[in-house]
Parts: sequence; structure tokens; C-alpha cells
Amino acid sequence: MFVKVRLRQFSRRRFLALAALAAPGLICADAKWIEPEWVKVRTIQLSKQKPRHRIVHITDIHHKGDRPYLERIARRINGLSPDAVCFTGDLIEKKEFAPEALEILEGIKAPLYGVPGNHDYWCRADFDSFRKSFARTGGAWLTDATAPAANGKIQIAGAACRHIKPADLPPRAGVKNILLLHYPLFAEHVTQKFDLMLAGHSHGGQVRIPFYGALVVPYWVGRYEMGLFRLAAGPLYVNPGLGWLGTPVRFNCRPEITVFEL
Repeated sequence: MFVKVRLRQFSRRRFLALAALAAPGLICADAKWIEPEWVKVRTIQLSKQKPRHRIVHITDIHHKGDRPYLERIARRINGLSPDAVCFTGDLIEKKEFAPEALEILEGIKAPLYGVPGNHDYWCRADFDSFRKSFARTGGAWLTDATAPAANGKIQIAGAACRHIKPADLPPRAGVKNILLLHYPLFAEHVTQKFDLMLAGHSHGGQVRIPFYGALVVPYWVGRYEMGLFRLAAGPLYVNPGLGWLGTPVRFNCRPEITVFEL
């Protein structure tokens, strides 16, 4: 006996309808379980000539005790073999997480230079321990101060960002000068000229709508949500950060390690 089975035609219209129904679920899954720890490495070459230095920029780790994630980041940075690593604030949200975060960062095999972010201030972190830990890497914790890097061929200045106009940190002649800020908007108030300014704080908005941009950004970000901008004081790069605020969600805004070739 033969049974005749009638197959329903899977038309293009039906496929698009099913795809539309499935899209919100896929987007939510991506935002919740994939993107928050799907770190990308972005390389930017600023020199028209053959680069002489490699600088890594990281920011807004917001360490909450996820040791394996931060250890993966440290290993990823070591694989890039940078001359220096620049951190632009918000290492932790609660001070009890500082010892673990600093221990892991000390495993980075390059001098680490950094400045505080608003969450580091708010949780009343012990900056003396930060200073000692960064010094052990060969770098420096910079609060309105400067330090040499790359055998003196680079000067890194770090702003404490307590006031909207950063402290006067004059560039050094004959070397590359990098300024570390936490708040992107503060770069508009820099009066000196730098080869590169680095900032964080924005998280890129964490959730970015295609062809629109971030839904929400924190204060003191302005139009500098994410990426490279040209300002009077020099190029400004705003990194979307490695951690997250509030709900662990990212969409169209992966966490990032940025490599600059100077």
C-alpha cells in the first residue's frame, strides 16, 4: 500500500516570516551569552611610515570576580607583544575585587600604565596598592603625572580626571606623547598637542542599533561614543571597554583590546 504524503511548500515569504519571528530570540541570545565576553582585537596604524612602537589600550574592566575571563584577556595581550599597555580606568566596582584584578594584570608581560575611572573613585579603591602593582610591571599609575615608556621614546601622561579641564601635563619634545583620560569629553579641554589620546567610560553604549548608534551613554561622553576622532589636541580613541555595567549585555558592541602602531 502506498501512502501519498503532501509536503507544504516552504516559500520565501514563509521563510522571511519565520526569520522575523526568530530574530528577537537570536538577538537576545547574542547580547546575553555571546558578545559580553567575545573579545576582539582591533589594530590601528597611526604612522604613515614603518611603525616603531606597539601600544595596547584596554579600559573599563569592571572586574567582579570573573577570574577566567580576565586571565584570558591577560594572555591575549601577552600574545600581542606590546611595548606598553595603557589602561584608562574603572578596574573594579567593589574594592574587595582589587587584589585579584591587580594580581592578574601583573601577569601582563609589558609595562602597564593606567589612570582611575569614576568607579575606582566611588568604591574608594586603595590607589597606593594600584601604584605598587603597576610599578611592578615596569609601568606607572598616573594621577596627573607623566612617565617614560619604550626606553624613553614615548612619554605617557595620565589625568586624574577630577575636573573637566585636565591638569597641565606638557608633552615632551622629540618623543611620542600619549595622554590617558577616563572621560572622552575631557579631550575637548586639552590645550596641549598629543600624538594620541586614549579614553574609555562610554562602553560604546553596550547596546548599539545598526545605522543609529548607542541607545544610552554615560555622562561626559558627548559625541565620542566609540572609535577614532580627530580633535585639535590630536587623535582621540574611545575604546568600548572589556567589562559591562548593570546587566551583562552587549549587542553590536563587542569588548575590545585595541593595538596602536606608532
